[in-house]
Amino acid sequence: MALIVQKFGGSSVANAERIKNVAKRVVQTKRKGYKLVVVVSALGDTTDELLELAKSITDAPSEREMDMLLATGEQVSVSLLAMAIHKLGERAISFTGPQVGIITDPMHTKARILDINTSRIERALREGNIVIVAGFQGKTVTEEITTLGRGGSDLTAVALAKALRAKHCEIYTDVNGIYTADPRVVPNARKLDVISYDEILELASLGAQVMQSRSIEVGKKFNVPIYVRSSMNHTEGTLITKETRKMEEVVVSGVALNQNEAKITIFKVPDQPGVAARIFKVIADHGINVDMIIQNKTQTKTTDISFTVRKSEIRRALEAVRKAARSVRAGQVSSDGNIAKVSIVGVGMKSHTGVASKMFGALAKNKINIDMISTSEIKISCVVPGNKGKDAVRAIHKEFDLGNK
Repeated sequence: MALIVQKFGGSSVANAERIKNVAKRVVQTKRKGYKLVVVVSALGDTTDELLELAKSITDAPSEREMDMLLATGEQVSVSLLAMAIHKLGERAISFTGPQVGIITDPMHTKARILDINTSRIERALREGNIVIVAGFQGKTVTEEITTLGRGGSDLTAVALAKALRAKHCEIYTDVNGIYTADPRVVPNARKLDVISYDEILELASLGAQVMQSRSIEVGKKFNVPIYVRSSMNHTEGTLITKETRKMEEVVVSGVALNQNEAKITIFKVPDQPGVAARIFKVIADHGINVDMIIQNKTQTKTTDISFTVRKSEIRRALEAVRKAARSVRAGQVSSDGNIAKVSIVGVGMKSHTGVASKMFGALAKNKINIDMISTSEIKISCVVPGNKGKDAVRAIHKEFDLGNK
């Protein structure tokens, strides 16, 4: 009997009626002859509400206590879904992440999975249960509760699919699959039938709110087939899989927009070997993730270094950067939270020329200025003014005719 891992996001279990609908879908799959492990996120906006509650208490909550707080959301979801399945006449049992042996490193609020002891899940499956697991959470070897970062339930699901050798992993959400752009920004965005791990990994890391990028990394590393589907209907969805030669025929697969980054600039950095390394080591030691980086050499034997970080980390980042700047005798440090990053992604870019000029031309025709540029083999990203981000996505999507293929 084949095993499938299904994951349902917060919008899919936002209220009692949706939980009942998920239960019906899960039971239908079980009655087709599959063993099932179901990963569930917190109800609707529960995580955001808990974050706001914490902020109403303190502006700087302990990360350990934040994990203790946020992990409660999924515990509500799994128990309610188990009850709904019981009412439909099937056996089900709910577990937290720690209960099923999801072991993580001690990095609170963004922990990484180190190991999964599947024995408890396997025992429950042998007993005929649909196993329901709280996503987004785990524990350290010292029994501390941890969470896996935003979208961490995706990571829980894919990691469990790998550990349990599942046939595939199904990610259920409130959209029909993965689109060429966010349909809320580009109304004629087109659903993709298939996309490669590398493409969706780039899109996820660039701001496309489909799946957590770390979950895609696990899927790619262990070749876990992943379907992204709607929990509201039975549309086929999008398959995330290995790159095939046919995929190279499509130059650009999608356009992503990220409005959750801020730019930091350090002026008058001494133009000497090792200085940049010292600066970014301090930033790394503070646990800050840096994205795009550019360096401009000046006429005064100094350079200006600009880079982007998550807006949510801007305060900690500025503290680290100012410390680093002082240590190398650099000049002023500035920040800009009014930016947007727009990116195009496609494995076909490896074998086609003129992609960058076409993208830049689309922005120029719409009078959208480019502040920073970053490229890889299958991606081009531009930082533009924050109020021009959506216009940039629509212009690029139209330029590459992504809605009419």
